[in-house]
Amino acid sequence: MATVRICVCGDEATGKSSLITSLVKDVFVTNKIQSVLPQITIPPSIGTPENVTTTIVDTSALPQERNTLRKELRKSNVILLVYSDHYSYERVALFWMPYFRSLGVNVPVVLCANKSDLTASGNLAQVVEDEMMPVMAEFKEIDSCIRTSAREHHNVNEVFFLCQKAVTHPIAPLFDSKEGNLKPAAVAALKRIFYLSDKDQDGYLNDQEMHDFQAKCFEKPLSEADLDNIKLSISKASPRSELEKGIDQKGFIHLNKIFAEKGRHETIWIILRKYHYTDSLSLKDSFLHPKFEIPEYSSAELSPAGYRFFVDLFLLFDKDNDGGLNDTELDALFAPTPGLPPFWLETSFPSSTVRNEAGYITLQGWLAQWSMTTFVSPTTTLAYLAYLGFEPPNPRDSTASALKITKPRKRRRRPGRVERNVVLCYVVGAPSSGKSSLLDAFLNRPFDSLYHPTIKPRTAVNSVELQGGKQCYLILEELGELEPAILENRAKLDACDLICYTYDSSDPDSFSHIVSLREKYPHIDELPAIYTALKADQDKTTQRSEMQPDQYTMSLNMNAPLHVSVTWNSISELFITLAEAATNPSLAFPKSEEEAPDRTGMYIALGATACAVVAALMIYRRTTNAN
Repeated sequence: MATVRICVCGDEATGKSSLITSLVKDVFVTNKIQSVLPQITIPPSIGTPENVTTTIVDTSALPQERNTLRKELRKSNVILLVYSDHYSYERVALFWMPYFRSLGVNVPVVLCANKSDLTASGNLAQVVEDEMMPVMAEFKEIDSCIRTSAREHHNVNEVFFLCQKAVTHPIAPLFDSKEGNLKPAAVAALKRIFYLSDKDQDGYLNDQEMHDFQAKCFEKPLSEADLDNIKLSISKASPRSELEKGIDQKGFIHLNKIFAEKGRHETIWIILRKYHYTDSLSLKDSFLHPKFEIPEYSSAELSPAGYRFFVDLFLLFDKDNDGGLNDTELDALFAPTPGLPPFWLETSFPSSTVRNEAGYITLQGWLAQWSMTTFVSPTTTLAYLAYLGFEPPNPRDSTASALKITKPRKRRRRPGRVERNVVLCYVVGAPSSGKSSLLDAFLNRPFDSLYHPTIKPRTAVNSVELQGGKQCYLILEELGELEPAILENRAKLDACDLICYTYDSSDPDSFSHIVSLREKYPHIDELPAIYTALKADQDKTTQRSEMQPDQYTMSLNMNAPLHVSVTWNSISELFITLAEAATNPSLAFPKSEEEAPDRTGMYIALGATACAVVAALMIYRRTTNAN
């Protein structure tokens, strides 16, 4: 917020204008020329820690000025309601507070008892208890109350600071004074902050984690005396707390409740804002969705810092060290988030990636799933990096530093590798050709002889080791009944790196599906492709097609179909072939009719000979001239 606009109102002769002049001139002005002061703006240098500009608007309670008052109240961020005697105090509850409600003005109110120098001296706490607390209990809009004296310059700066704080550090979203508890949204935010501060995830903030928390939020060290006082306050409320282990979540929430009860809600806001919360206690949109643009023909991948973060997260939450995240461990990991990413639910996680024998996602599958998520929906990965507490190596950077953008992939037919570590392959073919079994084999699942038709698109992602030891993540997507719609969608095809045409070599009607696809969607020939004959362990049959598969691919100058079976151990070679073709797409396009001979060596030899002749000629001329 750039400006805090304070509307000062109350009955006539309560000292509204005197409070303002006492603030600005630092002296009490007895003879005021104007009954209502002009608007005053105070620059940020005198403002709050939030560095805001403050605008103070004086108003009149006279009936003829009521229209102006209404306008100013509706423009304000906070109301300073001033009273000075028993009469005007009674008017606070009987007139002013109901009047604000009738106008629909929903801003905090600071209640100010001015001219305290004229009242009988007494116990301040008793005055607050008897006079101010009842009206505050009745009207929750009242943020705070204070006694002032413009004449003696008592609490003048403080009352306007309370007004600023009511806007920059509002109590209403945090604390329910009627119930005496922190509000659910505040508790949820503080629980997430506790989670992120509990670096070892043991359920306690140990002394070092408390020191780190203090340094992050307040940029100053936490003294041992302060830490002892914090623990003492928690132990009084929860005598059974195991403080030798540290401060647990319940104690952390109670500590912040104490801050709210004592009027130190700015402390809670400092913590919340350090963790990117807005005044409505939601995470800032700029934090969840930092600027991240992907140029045409490029894609998004995790950077080394991103992979390292997700590796550390997996190892931290694999509490039983069995190499997999069970349901309880996954629930604990995703506790500070809205839950599993919607994209994961769409891909039927965890069946979309690698799991161990117990059905729990492995580290390999975990990294593969995030690699696929980043490739398909980088905004999802960025949001969850924020939820899960990714901290960029450079504090000035955003969560986008956990991602990187690949070089544009423009001409696929040009020889050479595409600089991508995550690639997408569409697996297309006739129904029951074995596509689902192929995806199962890719994820090391046992072969299921029962046929389960694929309705919705299904994805599988795993890492593949290429020749030379380099690893990439291959996404296989079976299109199901959406195959026609996806093959018509140019944007979907642009994102695809390879098409794997599959057919059942034991079904005579299987290959014709591929032929009809290419005739119906000729533009798919712009993509590299691999032809694959599945179920090669069964008897091969003649295909009911104008040309047999080998002849057909030969007519296209393409490699002959690869004959494989998901029951063979060699099926892994197919996945390597697919990954190699996706990262080196020129290998999966039709070969030229006649490969041009490589004349590089001849050109080098001719060039060397020419240089030698020229050099010899120059030497001969110099020798002749010298003679």
